[in-house]
Amino acid sequence: MKLSDFTFELPAALIAQHPAARRDGSRLMVLRREGVEHRTFGDLPGYFGPGDVLVLNDTRVRPARLTGRRKTGGLFDVLLVRPLGGGRWEGLVGGRGKLRDGEELSFGGFAGTVRRAGGAWEVTLPADADVASAGRMPLPPYIRRARGGDPSDAEDRDRYQTVYAREEGAIAAPTAGLHFTEDVLARIRTAGATVAFVTLHVGTGTFRPVTAEDVEDHRMDAEPYVVPEATAVAIAGARRVTAVGTTVTRTLEAAWREGSVRAGEGATDIFIYPGYRFRAVHRLLTNFHLPGGTPLLLTCALGGRERVLAAYREAVSNGYRFFSYGDAMLLE
Repeated sequence: MKLSDFTFELPAALIAQHPAARRDGSRLMVLRREGVEHRTFGDLPGYFGPGDVLVLNDTRVRPARLTGRRKTGGLFDVLLVRPLGGGRWEGLVGGRGKLRDGEELSFGGFAGTVRRAGGAWEVTLPADADVASAGRMPLPPYIRRARGGDPSDAEDRDRYQTVYAREEGAIAAPTAGLHFTEDVLARIRTAGATVAFVTLHVGTGTFRPVTAEDVEDHRMDAEPYVVPEATAVAIAGARRVTAVGTTVTRTLEAAWREGSVRAGEGATDIFIYPGYRFRAVHRLLTNFHLPGGTPLLLTCALGGRERVLAAYREAVSNGYRFFSYGDAMLLE
């Protein structure tokens, strides 16, 4: 199975740079066995009924993208990936030039040092560093924002976060959930469905690009997850489970043990691509993904490569918006 089997032509104009005016105003493509339906996200509750369980990822995105200035004036982007304790963070660092090991960067109200730690960076900050105020939302690189002073930052702090986000720790939003409003969730419950939650803190594993031409050679980074007892119980009694996004799908499939999803904590590096046999998930609600990325491969595993890529071509021809701030697909 070759990476080139999972590419498609996408006009740059269809890469969404801003969210829709309303969360539930996004478009919704419903890919059913009988064919394709074109809806808006506000129509989603009509696809749920008694016995359905909708599972959401309640991770919360940390505004942890910082702009660091070196003493010579050069600027570097620093993304704090995860805390290591004692003011130390695993980080991703990028910019022009080469940083020295142990170099100090100023982040406005505080300074920190950066050191190489194996193949990664370690960023040490003061204990009282106000990262939340100094940081920006860690938008993916195809959403273009200025390093500082961009008026979109206030919008991103709201809209690049789901309305049900609770557990802080992600470096990217579970973007399929960005379309939900409290009203949409209430109408899904009114239809007789159960709404349940898991937590998977989106890290580098979800978005690390596939570089191996043979898909099977790719390896995912492990990401921590939690499945609450109430969610495991709801799934055990479900007629049909709808996962909101690839992170929920990977969590539920990783937590499957001996015929059921088990409650508890863990970490998963599960890589789902065509040929995988799904055990916990029946339907997937997701956004339109990058060519050749692991989320697209997972979508193709559930819906079939040719069928999904045909739907992507139809989405392009109908002007759907792609990627994080783009439109949604319900795959049955």
